[in-house]
Amino acid sequence: RSFASQTDGESRLARVLREKFPRASAIKVVDISGGCGAMYEIHIKSEEFREKRTVQQHQMVNQALSEEIKHMHGLRIFTSAPE
Repeated sequence: RSFASQTDGESRLARVLREKFPRASAIKVVDISGGCGAMYEIHIKSEEFREKRTVQQHQMVNQALSEEIKHMHGLRIFTSAPE
């Protein structure tokens, strides 16, 4: 598939994350299961993560995607606060 176009799953997850993290300066969702929607890699840079430990940041993402995660095989999460 072309790199520019997102799968339906990627678009859906990105939309949910934008709603849950309105202060995010960057959100990137990549289907790493070859397009079947079983596994995703998520990168989020957001002010909401400032002063929080990595595990807390990941819990926030897991909470935001709790419904979607039920249908996934796996999820890789990368979070950070803007410099």
